Amino acid sequence: MPTEPVRTCLPTLTALAISVALVAVAPAAHAQGLERPVNAEIVGHITAPAPLEATDALVNSLRYPPGFRLTKWAENLDTPRVIVVAPGGDVYVSSRVAGTITLLRGGERATHRQTVLSGRKDVHGLAIANGRLYYAIATETFSAPIRADGSLGAEQRIAADLPDTGQHNNRTLAFGPDGWLYESIGSTCNECDEQNPESATMLRMRPDGSGREIFATGLRNTIGFMFRPGTDELWGWDDGTDWLGDDEQREELNLIRPGRKYGWPYVFGNGVLNLYRDPPRGQGTVEQWDRDSERPVISHTAHSSGMQIAFYDGKRFPRRFHGDLFVTLHGSWNREPPSGYEVLRVQFQAGRPVHIQPFLTGFLIRTGEKSWARFGRPMGLAVAADGSLLVGDDQNGIIYRIDHPPRPAGARAEGEE
Repeated sequence: MPTEPVRTCLPTLTALAISVALVAVAPAAHAQGLERPVNAEIVGHITAPAPLEATDALVNSLRYPPGFRLTKWAENLDTPRVIVVAPGGDVYVSSRVAGTITLLRGGERATHRQTVLSGRKDVHGLAIANGRLYYAIATETFSAPIRADGSLGAEQRIAADLPDTGQHNNRTLAFGPDGWLYESIGSTCNECDEQNPESATMLRMRPDGSGREIFATGLRNTIGFMFRPGTDELWGWDDGTDWLGDDEQREELNLIRPGRKYGWPYVFGNGVLNLYRDPPRGQGTVEQWDRDSERPVISHTAHSSGMQIAFYDGKRFPRRFHGDLFVTLHGSWNREPPSGYEVLRVQFQAGRPVHIQPFLTGFLIRTGEKSWARFGRPMGLAVAADGSLLVGDDQNGIIYRIDHPPRPAGARAEGEE
């Protein structure tokens, strides 16, 4: 599909361009005396890479670090989304399109497949705790006991009145070391004044749904989040606002703390102010909002569309990968050239991210001067019981397995130290 440029001059806006603008200011720790221009021009692009089948030749062209091996672990799945692994090694995969949860089992390849839930439209987020599988749809959250054979018992609805979804209906779940269930609630829009205080937040509740409260605010759409193993640190990848140009708003990796706000929709990234919108009366100025908001710990290319994240705590990868964070990037539609369509490695040192680099790339192919194709959109991500990394592609219904086979004694893989 050819790239379509969209130019926006504020305050006059076209129908395609959302009413928000980029203010060109240097990143700062806090807003101090920032001037907001009355006019700004934004050039945006719509670029939709054409979908391709994942042929063996294309899969063999994927790039990843030396010493690793990539294989198809499961195929012919219906739009697999979130992946979770049970303590015994069973793998559960949601499909919001099919309205199903599928159980998969196997070693180097999935050899058992069973639908354990059907008829749940928009089922997405999954989490496992205390022998129960928790799953979220657009406005409700459920749990069900996991039987010995991996199937599910009678479900219990634990939350029934979550906010309307609007633009972002992909609810995701995770349990914290405190035993509470955390649920990400995306914004209803690209940027707006939300009417429901639970929209664009991180919620938490007890496993039975009681005690529900807002944990953090100002998070536009944090689909991927996880507690760093062995700590009470909640890390989340927040997808940035569209229509701010090709390079804004950058994707954010946030350390999400209780009671904190994270900028959206009035402050973007490292202190970029929303030119068009001010907080509602009684909620302070945009400058005050900026002073009260947390900065991202590290950021990445705009519009990449981060999905599931996973800290690596397995034993199959080399030691230098232990404790690092992996992120699936679903891929952009609002950027030229496109971004995402890959898996990232976020290197952690002393408990903090210091560097982001590609780990699995090659799903995106340039087919012309301004045309692109793709044979995968990475979505689900989990560390399997054997320490391999499972990567789901919801475009072609594949779950890939990335392993690092042991080397013979004395051997050294190409490119490794």
